[in-house]
Amino acid sequence: MLSYQHAYHAGNRADIQKHSLLASVLEILARKDRPLTYIETHAGRGVYDLKAAEAEKTGEAAVGWLALEKPDIEKLPGGYVEAVRALNKGKLEPLYPGSPLVATQILRPQDEVHLMELHPQEYSALIKNFRGDKRVHIHKRDGLEGALALSPPANRRGLVLVDPSYEIKTEYETIPEFAVKLVRKWPECSILIWIPMLPAKRHEGMIETLKASFPGTQIFETVWGKPGEGMYGSVMAGINLPFGV
Repeated sequence: MLSYQHAYHAGNRADIQKHSLLASVLEILARKDRPLTYIETHAGRGVYDLKAAEAEKTGEAAVGWLALEKPDIEKLPGGYVEAVRALNKGKLEPLYPGSPLVATQILRPQDEVHLMELHPQEYSALIKNFRGDKRVHIHKRDGLEGALALSPPANRRGLVLVDPSYEIKTEYETIPEFAVKLVRKWPECSILIWIPMLPAKRHEGMIETLKASFPGTQIFETVWGKPGEGMYGSVMAGINLPFGV
């Protein structure tokens, strides 16, 4: 299913959580001098305009990134904030980075990036937004299949971000299965998985499955609403994260 476009949701409260944690993990991994491999299974287009019609239609950015005040922003990881500033020539809006751009802001010249995206328009925009960055390899293929095919990479230290739309309900089952296969092929990798908190509460079963497969799974939750009111929160599940996250 290829109907989802993140332009309607960019800069929302889930993005703030996701990008804060992503930046924190990558900043820790990048402290060591050895090269990294970063893989993203559902990359999107990489750059979003929070004043565009899509973002204003949902209003999610207005209560997310655009609602943050200076003291809030100062508490966020530096690489995350710098990715926003770099897009806006030192300002903090209206352009907002997707997770690929947050990652490449933090990663170094010796690191390698693989971005998966199937949606035709998002894929074309992704190529345009990363043209000239020799670290970045863009793949028009299923993200889970692509990540497994590339594993293990030559640079064995690294991170895989799994961030689907969950339009396909079976993803709540297939993603934990994917994580097991990935760790078998690439035991050194760290994994971050984003999961929405929706009224059906499928995230609860998915979290239990991940914990059963990976007893050291770290769960990060942020809640802004009440169950039954659409997406009321956001979960990040971390597997094999570096010390200090």
